[in-house]
Amino acid sequence: MSAKSPYASAAVCAPLLERLTGLLDGRKMRFMEVCGTHTAAIFQSGLRAMLPGNIRHISGPGCPVCVTHDAEVALYLDLAANPDCLVATFGDLMRVPGPAGASLKHASAAGAKVEIAYSPLDALTIARNTPDRQVVFLGVGFETTAPAVAAAILTASSEGLQNFSVLSMHKLVAPAIHKLLESHLCDVDAFLLPGHVATITGVQPFQFIAEQYHKPAAVGGFEPADLLVALCSMASMLADGAPAITNMYPRAVAETGNPRARELMRQVFEPGPALWRGLGEIAGSGLSVRNEFAAYDAMKKFQLTLPKIAPVTACRCGSVLTGAIEPPQCPLFAKKCTPATPVGPCMVSSEGSCAAYFKYGDY
Repeated sequence: MSAKSPYASAAVCAPLLERLTGLLDGRKMRFMEVCGTHTAAIFQSGLRAMLPGNIRHISGPGCPVCVTHDAEVALYLDLAANPDCLVATFGDLMRVPGPAGASLKHASAAGAKVEIAYSPLDALTIARNTPDRQVVFLGVGFETTAPAVAAAILTASSEGLQNFSVLSMHKLVAPAIHKLLESHLCDVDAFLLPGHVATITGVQPFQFIAEQYHKPAAVGGFEPADLLVALCSMASMLADGAPAITNMYPRAVAETGNPRARELMRQVFEPGPALWRGLGEIAGSGLSVRNEFAAYDAMKKFQLTLPKIAPVTACRCGSVLTGAIEPPQCPLFAKKCTPATPVGPCMVSSEGSCAAYFKYGDY
């Protein structure tokens, strides 16, 4: 967040804070953001400390690394143990603990072939340069990263690249919010919707929040003023008793999102079930590789299945992701679980709620 940005200046933010206070007029507003970048931005900017006392900020399942399930990490480790495979992954996944605390970083140190890729196209380059190994890219993330992974599969298919595949563990945000509301896992008044995801999806997939559950929600950007404008929109709707879904980040988000990116996703992926940390299996919340591209689907190529894994019971990361508790309420927080010795992924990722509390709190 640049201090030079006009959206971060005190001259812009101070009137918005005053307006927010006035709109609420003493009423409480408990809002949940479902975006890891929002988590980091709210803490890093100091905005969380400046919010009026009647506003409570809760982080939801918006960090793609954090919602990675233990069974998925176990599958990553199984792939890394295959001597014919080279696992290519985004850097954040390297330190996510799996069964018995093992991680891809530990696997790499023990001799497994694991390389960090900064994009799916980097993984394609690794495959071209390593013809003697099967290169498997770990496809994680929400709608923001899925189009680039789809493009990589299409490129590999057009080139006939036979040693490249993707283990697709992509997840869709809207079904997770639906599960939260449907199962009454969290008590929130409004949702701050993810700006990055909305650049792809547009606002339509989130309409159910207002129409079915009668809660306001706003798509927000990432500078302090962006966040305050979104909060003002939600506070105004609460005051009027008129819930809706508003786009308060129009300079980046079109109402219809990015049709070309969604077409790439539709061409390569189809909706399927997915496992979420803290939420369990959610139908239609994942992206599976279509049969037409089975040669590039690591699940089919290596005949993989997700193992049954017992969760680390002491870790409360799942409860943090559903808004049931805040990180300091976990008995491991800032004790056994720190950024240097993470027990759960919420402390690993720079977008994780536990990491944000630890870095910007009094720990």
